[in-house]
Amino acid sequence: MKRTVALILTAMVIGGGVVGTALPAKDKNPAPEMRTVGEAKSCVSLNAIRSTNVVDNQTIDFKMTGGKTLRNVLPYNCPSLKMQDAFSYRTSLSQLCSVDIISVLNNYGGQLSEGAACGLGKFQQVEAVR
Repeated sequence: MKRTVALILTAMVIGGGVVGTALPAKDKNPAPEMRTVGEAKSCVSLNAIRSTNVVDNQTIDFKMTGGKTLRNVLPYNCPSLKMQDAFSYRTSLSQLCSVDIISVLNNYGGQLSEGAACGLGKFQQVEAVR
């Protein structure tokens, strides 16, 4: 498993492309109960992402232009994602897709380093239940 992750990270570094970083969320209030809306999407446009909120080790909410929220439930638990509350991604496209991999950003004394590499799931629009 470690070898596979190392190979994926190496391939991503060698491949270059667009690099994005989601900064830690400032709002620490518990997330409201959400319901799904419409069909899930495989990809979202990078320039439409306004911010992210790490809900837990397997869930990230992407706040989009126009006020929509797209939830991405990762297929597997991503160690330390919620604790670190920050991740990076690399893509050669202008989209972030369910086949892409994020890397948890570990903060050690102000120095960021890549941690666990985790695959994304599909992007599902959600809205708060009232």
